[in-house]
Amino acid sequence: MNLYGFIEEYLKEGRTGILATIVNKLGAAPREEGAKMFVGDDGRSFGTVGGGNLEAEVYREILDKPGMADAHMLHFRMDGKAVEEEGMLCGGDVDVFLEPVLGRYRDLYKKVRYLEQRGKQSLIITRFGKGFIQKTIVGVAGEVFGDPLEKGILETVQKHSYEKKPVVIDGIVIEPIKITSSLYIFGAGHVSQYLSKVGKMLEFNVVVIDDRETFANRERFLEADSVIVEEFDKVFERLNFSGNEYIVIVTRGHQHDALVLEQSLQKQAKYIGMIGSKRKVKIVLDHLKKKGFSEDVLKTVHAPIGIDIHSETPQEIAISIVAELIKVRGEL
Repeated sequence: MNLYGFIEEYLKEGRTGILATIVNKLGAAPREEGAKMFVGDDGRSFGTVGGGNLEAEVYREILDKPGMADAHMLHFRMDGKAVEEEGMLCGGDVDVFLEPVLGRYRDLYKKVRYLEQRGKQSLIITRFGKGFIQKTIVGVAGEVFGDPLEKGILETVQKHSYEKKPVVIDGIVIEPIKITSSLYIFGAGHVSQYLSKVGKMLEFNVVVIDDRETFANRERFLEADSVIVEEFDKVFERLNFSGNEYIVIVTRGHQHDALVLEQSLQKQAKYIGMIGSKRKVKIVLDHLKKKGFSEDVLKTVHAPIGIDIHSETPQEIAISIVAELIKVRGEL
């Protein structure tokens, strides 16, 4: 479950909390703009704004203001001397936006989670001042969900529609909705079990796919967002592709791997990787080359899959694959 999932659960139970977001940083602060932490009214926290002294200060500020009704900014100035005195590894100046999570925006938070998982580019607009908070989602085409926006504000927002980081303008926070990439895991064997766990820890939308219900089931993949039992040559009709998806092929044999890879190469995806020895990979790629796939297209496949860390066990293989996913996700 991602951070907005936890917010949904709290509001569903009639509880509340405070959301902290890094909206500006200068220097070597530990987390980038957009990093978030939610602290529930019971003191439990989800997500992180960087750990260490910065996060401790934010957490302390939240606990000191139970039932906080107004949104406001926290300004942290961590100069070199302060960093040295406190034994911190990172310095820099950071602005953190604190806002109460309100029950009236339950549908809006749910919408944010939906947009994250579907890879839909949108902006969250938060207007705040003494005694008021207003929240709106604005799509790239100008569609509005939540509180209405005046024409002038909407025009200002649309000028920042392709920003990658939050922007703060005169009591308005404009932030892009973070797109949660889908991780499609083809095959539900031992490697997939660990891959699903670690992939979920890294905030992928994890989808496990296999044609065997005895392997692809909730008992084996409790943390996965979705478990699909379907023939490999039919399942692609049920999957969404926006170009930001990660495909890991770890089925039980050459034939299934080749079939899935062939289907995958006809989609727009951020990453396609296939497990197997160099010999097996060559057999599959040669087969697809004979079917008309170009050398340039086949070179985009990460195979053998994963970063070489001399992995042998299913756990180690899963870690090597996830390390490669992280590397690709960090590339522009």
